[in-house]
Amino acid sequence: MLKNSKSLLLKLITALALSFSFVTAVETTNTGSCTQTVQAARKMSKAERAAKRWIAMRESGGNYYARNGVCYGKYQLNIAYLNGNYSKKNQERTADRYVYGRYGSWVNAKNFWLTHHWY
Repeated sequence: MLKNSKSLLLKLITALALSFSFVTAVETTNTGSCTQTVQAARKMSKAERAAKRWIAMRESGGNYYARNGVCYGKYQLNIAYLNGNYSKKNQERTADRYVYGRYGSWVNAKNFWLTHHWY
C-alpha cells in the first residue's frame, strides 16, 4: 500500500511539474534592440490571426487606446486584466492569455462573438 501511495504521489508531482513547464513555454527574449516574444507551445495559424484581427476591429477598430467603461485597448479587455500596464505588448499578451484560457482559440472566440456580440 505504501509503495502504491509513493507511486501515485510521484505521478502527481510529475504532472504538476509538467503543467508548470507548459505554462512557462511563452518567453520573451531580448536580442539587441529587438524584443521578440516566442510562443513555443503555440504558433498562430492564418485563421487564428484573421480571427484575432476581426475581433480587434469589432471591439475597438484596432485602436490600442480605445476605452469603454472598464474596458480598454485594442481587444477591450477589462482594465483589471492589464494590471496597470496598458502597453501594446501587454495588451497582445493578455488578450492571447484570456482567449486561449477561455475559448481555446481565437477562432472559437470569434464564433462566440458572432453569437453573443461580445467575447
